[in-house]
Amino acid sequence: MRNIWTIARREYRHYFISPIAYIVALAVLLIVGIYFVIVLYYVSNQALMYGATAPDISIVIGPMATIFLFATPALTMRLLADEQRMGTLELMLTAPIRDGELVIGKWLGAFLFTLTIIAITLVYPIVLNKLTSPGIDQGIMIASYIAIILLVALYLALGTAMSSFFSNQFAAFFATLAVLLIFWWLISLPTYIIPSGVFHDLFVYLDLNGRFGSMTRGVIALSDVVYPISLTVLGLLLSTVAVEMRRWR
Repeated sequence: MRNIWTIARREYRHYFISPIAYIVALAVLLIVGIYFVIVLYYVSNQALMYGATAPDISIVIGPMATIFLFATPALTMRLLADEQRMGTLELMLTAPIRDGELVIGKWLGAFLFTLTIIAITLVYPIVLNKLTSPGIDQGIMIASYIAIILLVALYLALGTAMSSFFSNQFAAFFATLAVLLIFWWLISLPTYIIPSGVFHDLFVYLDLNGRFGSMTRGVIALSDVVYPISLTVLGLLLSTVAVEMRRWR
């Protein structure tokens, strides 16, 4: 556990000297903030004329999930790919550290940095709660933030796996983006053409977007939590196997 925390702390600190990390943080906070202001302005005007209903936390969580879909590959592309390119991965593997500790430490550092960005976005629901009466639904807000945290953990784990497969950062970036798009969007397309049955239910189960949408509505089923955690564990296991294979080459 000590090795994991040491690596995670090193990676977390590295993000604060990385221009890509600042660009990602700025993009998330700026885009979500602009969308937040535009929606509030539109709803306030509509309320004056037509009595529109107050916006909910989805105006924050929805854009954030989409932005992280494209942003997390930029955060993970260098985690192991850059170590392989510079030849430092072999040096790290000779240290008294397990392959799994290396992978989890790298992933945890990226996860902690992303949690920092998510924590800053809490200012939006606080403002929204002050502007609406009697306030936003606290249960839905908590469920939505749990959903985005699980989603980001999954994104980063799959990104770490892709980074362990390549020595080129850009290859890792595009491979991660492709995998995330499959789980977020493409995997649900067969449900529109496959009739009800085993395969239809399978694709519905694998549809990450649908599960995320269910949680942001305040409905947290056990399967909605188990599924992203399982994919997160799978991504970390694949990363560990890839690192072990490189150790024995």
